[in-house]
Amino acid sequence: MFRLIPDWLLYIIAIAAVVFVLFRVDQRADAPEALPDAPSINGSFLPPPSIYDPEVLVEVGPVSSGMGSAFAISEQGWWLTARHVVDGCEHVGLIVARGSAVPVVDVKRALFADLALLRTDQAPAALALDTSERDFQIGQRAFHVGFPQGRPGEAYSRLIGRETLVARGRYDVEEPVLAWAELGRTSGLHGSLAGISGGPAFSANGQVIGVTVAESARRGRIYTAAPSSILRLLRVEQVDAVGAPAPRLTSDNYGQQSDDLRRQLAVAQVVCVAPGEGPL
Repeated sequence: MFRLIPDWLLYIIAIAAVVFVLFRVDQRADAPEALPDAPSINGSFLPPPSIYDPEVLVEVGPVSSGMGSAFAISEQGWWLTARHVVDGCEHVGLIVARGSAVPVVDVKRALFADLALLRTDQAPAALALDTSERDFQIGQRAFHVGFPQGRPGEAYSRLIGRETLVARGRYDVEEPVLAWAELGRTSGLHGSLAGISGGPAFSANGQVIGVTVAESARRGRIYTAAPSSILRLLRVEQVDAVGAPAPRLTSDNYGQQSDDLRRQLAVAQVVCVAPGEGPL
């Protein structure tokens, strides 16, 4: 059953999200000018993780109320998101309509990656995962969907390789991630992508190939959890992911397709309520 979120709680969360965007993310939050969208010519196959992969450092701040993104992977009520979106929260919910939320009844955090599984009573629609990494190629496209800055938005990118994400602060994790160069975003979305964390990264064929976990606004980079990390979490928690691919995405239609996925609640907004700030 959906439960109403008090107006005052939404106000606190909105303020927290704005403060996060303004002060906790890169001080130069404006994204660089979009790179030219070169013809879709893929390069070499993505190599396996290596100790020589470049490192990217992420500081995980203290728990605070805020918002992120999640997506359904099973109509039985399983969702994927980023660990830092829900780690340490006293209450977690998914917004399903204005002023209404579904309570999350279970949160399973990965100890080896910035990933978490959420469980609700059910999910209206579930998305298909591609965790093989077998056919990934440098230069291929990804489409990142979610709620950047607390509102609907999306970006698209091209794969440039692997890096090692080193998280320090609230928790310490080192994990392989895929690095993407941002090519563009839907009109009206400027500045940081904060809030899109936990949202799906789609391949052109509509399958989910990663979870967006970090960005580097200065470098124009977006980072996604490696498909192998997603597969490992599903196996550890013994969760079966069964869903359908989204329609094919292109640089011309990904905005409309993303809106459809949010309306279907295949992609939803996550609410984190920090300890001591009230129930959902």
